Amino acid sequence: MIDRYLVRYFLAVVDSGNFSRAAQRMNVAQPTLSIGIAKLEELVGASLFDRNNKRVNLTDAGARFLPYARRIESEFNRSLAAIQEVQPSKVLKLGILNTISSTLVQSAIAQMLAADPSQRIEVVDGSEREIVNSIGRGRVDVALTLVERGGERLGEEVLFEEGYVAALPRTHPQAGKSVLKAEDLADSIMIVRRQCEALSETSRYFTERGVRPFFAYRSSQDDRVMAMVAAGLGLTVVPESHGAPGVWQARLTGFDLTRKIGLMYSPDVNRTALDGSPAFQKFRELVGRRG
Repeated sequence: MIDRYLVRYFLAVVDSGNFSRAAQRMNVAQPTLSIGIAKLEELVGASLFDRNNKRVNLTDAGARFLPYARRIESEFNRSLAAIQEVQPSKVLKLGILNTISSTLVQSAIAQMLAADPSQRIEVVDGSEREIVNSIGRGRVDVALTLVERGGERLGEEVLFEEGYVAALPRTHPQAGKSVLKAEDLADSIMIVRRQCEALSETSRYFTERGVRPFFAYRSSQDDRVMAMVAAGLGLTVVPESHGAPGVWQARLTGFDLTRKIGLMYSPDVNRTALDGSPAFQKFRELVGRRG
């Protein structure tokens, strides 16, 4: 008999692309997950994964097993949801890093509510430090935030990775170019995003190239910053997902910094219940497609 947790391990590896991210997703150590996969392969009598590449690929046997595994997990979640229908909806406390694009958050929350209108959601905004503290103290169940930042933070799942770009008014002389050098912006007025996690790296990038601009505006509100850029007040540096009407984006030569956005789970959260939530699954799916 195949235990359900082995099926979930299998699906986590398929969906995550490798054992390390799958272990994070399942909130277990990687050796534990590897042992589970080996046990599953022993039970089915076939190797399910080709482990020769950086990204784990399914074998022919694994590809045949996949639709059945998804069906098993789907039916279990459906039965769990049917039981929970007679119970009051639990509030899902969702933390969101305040430097994540509002457009992305808006779309994800809308799809989340459409997937399950009965799901009650409490959204908590915060800086990276505030989000981590809220997770550690159990004040939020799961957060959309920066992940793989080092340390011993458990229960992380990468959803996408993005770089940083210069955000210019469309009236700027350099607007229309896809790549810019720091020197191209030497005479430009700039705007500071106070809560940018890459603020020190951005400042160093320009000063090392002799660019010391006038700063017309400083704000902790990214939406206000982008509005000022669109108005023509100045330019700024943002994660590439921060698009806005009236704003042109261009990559900066030599500025290759990226950030990983994903889910961070409270150690107290019931991951099985979360995985069975249509609203949460839709949220994870939509944000993941951004990558």
